[in-house]
Amino acid sequence: MQYGICNLSIIPLRLEPSDKSELVSQVLYGEFFKVLEQRKFWSRIRLAHDKYEGWIDNKQYVEIDNESYSTLESQTPILSSDLVEFVEDDAKNLFTIPIGSCLNGLSILNHSHDGNVIDKVTPKENLISTAFTYLNSPYLWGGKTPFGIDCSGFTQMVYKLNGYKLLRDASQQATQGQALSFIEESEPGDLAFFDNDEGNIVHVGIIMENNYIIHAHGKVRIDRLDHSGIYNTDRRIHTHKLRVIKKII
Repeated sequence: MQYGICNLSIIPLRLEPSDKSELVSQVLYGEFFKVLEQRKFWSRIRLAHDKYEGWIDNKQYVEIDNESYSTLESQTPILSSDLVEFVEDDAKNLFTIPIGSCLNGLSILNHSHDGNVIDKVTPKENLISTAFTYLNSPYLWGGKTPFGIDCSGFTQMVYKLNGYKLLRDASQQATQGQALSFIEESEPGDLAFFDNDEGNIVHVGIIMENNYIIHAHGKVRIDRLDHSGIYNTDRRIHTHKLRVIKKII
């Protein structure tokens, strides 16, 4: 088995081994992974954090050994906490990194960092303030940063920055936690899931106080939540049909 770590700020994780292929997610600086298959130009990987799989360009990661991977996997994640920060190599070259980058591998990459970090589990009430960090971030299918993010990338990153693990896709996140019967039972920070006409989970958002929800739809925005679903306050229509509410914490 081979292993790797992302040494760049944000790299695309694609469905197929091609630059033209669909973006399914992103690999942030410092995220590490198993290499399941390696071709001349592309590698299929499985991320350690959420076991998500996809293809990345061989030029966009550094190989590490099994011992380094095991050490990283055993450690409490240390994450960058500012929207944009920098790491520096031995030659004083700067590399930008986005919020939520993993800093456990700094020594492996011979990089240094002197910004703020997150390295502990925080109370559930912190989830909403973290969610506001992404407010008005543009929607990007497969995105995980304030420069472009999708609905489940948004919920995953908000939870990750507070020390909690969510799976990557909305349909996967819907398998986690405890189902609630009514909106009235929910607390700020709980997740609401929404399905399409075929009954497939296609959207997720974070419940706020007083029947509001923050979610990524065009941009990270705040809308009303009722028993039918999400009521878009700009368009004055329901845009998503409520399927289930889950308490993760």
